[in-house]
Order: sequence, then structure tokens, then C-alpha cells
Amino acid sequence: MGMDILSCKTPDMVAKEIWVYLLAYNLIRMMMVQSALMADINPRQISFKHCLQLWLASLHKINTLDEEQLITLFLLMSQQRVGNRPGRIEPRAIKRRPKAYPFLTKPRAVAREIVKKYGHPKKVK
Repeated sequence: MGMDILSCKTPDMVAKEIWVYLLAYNLIRMMMVQSALMADINPRQISFKHCLQLWLASLHKINTLDEEQLITLFLLMSQQRVGNRPGRIEPRAIKRRPKAYPFLTKPRAVAREIVKKYGHPKKVK
């Protein structure tokens, strides 16, 4: 859902951003439960990613969902199932590659003056 890197700068806005992500996550999970109830299946059998993509697509196409469109959306959500994958192991590794430059730890104006005086810093490996 894109929560691996937060974009806000202030602590208050970071907290709000986290709450918005939690709200969106719980909204998708609630829709998964409702669609599972309609299809008479376990909610854990429904694909989260599929539900997220359907919800985002419905937001772009429709401003307001009436009851019939919502039922159709729930039926579509319940169609994509998660298969039984015994013994599945995923590595715990970070895929994001580090940047070749150091972090900006000083105010931007001070950093600009240092660059003017000494040139750009060397790349960090």
C-alpha cells in the first residue's frame, strides 16, 4: 500500500499519515469480510491485493457507489482466491537499494554553503 516510506515531515503529520494507512487497510479488510459473507467463504481465502486493486479501480470510475454496484464489487472481490501454499518461505531481505549519497543532516542553506566552499561530497558505498 506504499507505507514503507512516509512522506510527511512533522510528527503530527506522520501520525496522521499512519492513521490514514490504517484506516484504508481496515476498510479493505472490512470489504473482504463483507464479500466473504456474501460468497459464504472464509475471509482469509480472498486475495487482499485483488480487493485493493478493485477498490482503487472503482474509486477512479465511480464517484458514489449505489447498492447494486457495491454488491457487484463484493462479488468481484470474492472471486479471486488465495491458494493453499504449504511450505512457502519468503526471504526477509530489504530490496530497496541505498542511495549513493549521504543523508542531509544540516539545514539546506548551510549545506549549500558547504558545497559552494568545498564542492560536493564523495559518494558513500
